[in-house]
Amino acid sequence: MQRPFKVLGIQQIAIGGADKQRLRRLWADMFGLEVTGNFRSERENVDEDICAIGSGALRVEVDLMQPLDPDKKPAVHATPLNHVGLWIDDLPRAVEWLTAQGVRFAPGGIRRGAAGYNICFLHPKGNDEFPISGEGVLIELVQAPPEVVQAFEKLTQ
Repeated sequence: MQRPFKVLGIQQIAIGGADKQRLRRLWADMFGLEVTGNFRSERENVDEDICAIGSGALRVEVDLMQPLDPDKKPAVHATPLNHVGLWIDDLPRAVEWLTAQGVRFAPGGIRRGAAGYNICFLHPKGNDEFPISGEGVLIELVQAPPEVVQAFEKLTQ
């Protein structure tokens, strides 16, 4: 069976902790990553700093996250490596095809994410109806903008 989309590369890693200032001390102050933005969402129970490694279309985000309320879900701090984000060249086709193959997605569908790209999440646990999952890891699929698609195409030529 032919897959109708490509995973281009890593778009982000998301690291959770009880206090994002402690995460920021390592990633921004010690490693020198640039803080490029912030995102707060009551719905997603998150307060995050968005940092960057690299530049241009091949830049990778490192999101430093803490919960707004540590007693609510999602518990963005409960798993220190919260999720991995993958650039996808055609997100709607990917979701359609993966769902048909038995991949379980987390609730919420395709929506705008913290960095402004359309996103959705693969569920970390499978079930009877959709047995394929991240096997304990939350995986974010991120619609790659045209310049990212082009940059990765140049790498593979």
